[in-house]
Amino acid sequence: MGYGRVGMSDATALIAVVDDDRSVCKALERLLRSAKFRVETYVSGREFLDSLQAKVPSCVVLDLHMPDVNGFEVQARLARERASVPVVVITGHDSPEARARVIAQGAKAYLCKPMDDLLLLEAIRRALTGEPAMSGTGKSNGQGP
Repeated sequence: MGYGRVGMSDATALIAVVDDDRSVCKALERLLRSAKFRVETYVSGREFLDSLQAKVPSCVVLDLHMPDVNGFEVQARLARERASVPVVVITGHDSPEARARVIAQGAKAYLCKPMDDLLLLEAIRRALTGEPAMSGTGKSNGQGP
């Protein structure tokens, strides 16, 4: 079952998923493709940052806690070099400090894993259209534990 279009057309919106967990990358790639986005996945912050020489995504879905170059570092570099690229942060390690830090650095959303698919798609849509930042547990409508 598809989720329909959420924002820009698949011809224009390239979503980069950056997460060191390959299973998360694969699941998010399937979800985003079903919503008609173009998707590229990266299993490290360094791999993603190196890719920016060739192409710049429309939006980045970024895990915070990764080895080598973590999500905080990726977000800081994006803010310095590519300020117009919106970031949707995903994390399995929620903390008030991390939430405040990424929102202060300009993240368009802060979501906790596991995320509700529709909430993530809405966060990406809002990021692509420039709507205000959102944060949450990653669950919507009382779903989940």
